[in-house]
Amino acid sequence: MRTPVATTSSRPPVLRLRVIARYALSERIIALELEAADGMPLPAYEAGAHLAIDCRPASDYANDPAQDEPRLRHYSLCGDPSNPMVYLIAIQRESDGRGGSRFLCDDVRPGDLLHASTSSNLFPVRWPAVGPNSTPPQLLIAGGVGITPLIAMAWALDNAGIAFTLHDFGRSADAHVSAQLSTGTRWRHAVRRHVGRGQDLVALIGPPEPHRHLYVCGPASMIDAVFETAATLGWPHDHIHTERFTAPTTGAERPGGEANAEGGHHADGPFVVEIASTGQRIPVTAGESVCTALSRAGVRITVSCEQGVCGACTTRVLSGTPDHRDWVLSADEQETGTVFTPCCSRSRSPLLVLDL
Repeated sequence: MRTPVATTSSRPPVLRLRVIARYALSERIIALELEAADGMPLPAYEAGAHLAIDCRPASDYANDPAQDEPRLRHYSLCGDPSNPMVYLIAIQRESDGRGGSRFLCDDVRPGDLLHASTSSNLFPVRWPAVGPNSTPPQLLIAGGVGITPLIAMAWALDNAGIAFTLHDFGRSADAHVSAQLSTGTRWRHAVRRHVGRGQDLVALIGPPEPHRHLYVCGPASMIDAVFETAATLGWPHDHIHTERFTAPTTGAERPGGEANAEGGHHADGPFVVEIASTGQRIPVTAGESVCTALSRAGVRITVSCEQGVCGACTTRVLSGTPDHRDWVLSADEQETGTVFTPCCSRSRSPLLVLDL
């Protein structure tokens, strides 16, 4: 997996996007269709990629976006990746969220301009090494708004001639986002819709096959159940792929395992980060995140979810041992200790030197 790494000197180019359509997909979820403000083709993307949208109201947006801290929120692109003229995203309104979804759902209308950037893809399609005729059907499982990245995967797999089955779990029959997003597509008959979670996951997932991959996105409890069932059935870990929109609230196992202190240092206690480019040392107290400490010292990096699930803030570590508390880095990436997510992760050593 290629990981986006934060720097203080560069950011993804800002895209000026015009809203060309807005419509409801369910009671809580809306869709926005976006085009380039200049009418030119949009940057290409692969299924599973996000669009990072600056959710500051227009009245708060400076003429030079770099002058102010962006309020970035990441949304999965859920259209046809082969269409260079339109981006499609779906947003679930969260009344108790941090304001991004309320801004997009309540305030944004067709004709409005949004500022955004594409981000690295942490949930890509794993393309089989054999041809479409030799590839078994891929398995996509979604719950609620977790359907969004899988819709783009459905488009991509169909465009490549690879068969798949997409299982869409919703709380009620009218909560299935896939109903509208698959209308008129060649692959609409590959969608299976389920109300509630009473399905037999053992029968739905089935035994593993060579070149068959499983992709799951949705509520944490559903993701954990799918992972556990697939593992019990013997699926290889590297054939099960997920993206989380929120960190689990239960004691689910994180990819990196347990953290250990070094030299008597407690991972929950204070430590120091050093900015490699300047030598500046910044204390991180026991009650704050690394991102908060960096911001307090005037060092800005891109931050979005603040829960360790999106990867936007991933930063390279030059020295020291991170205490990984994220849900986005793979076990191998965490084991190397060369990158970490400063929005939630801490340090097992008294000092971390960051490539900033």
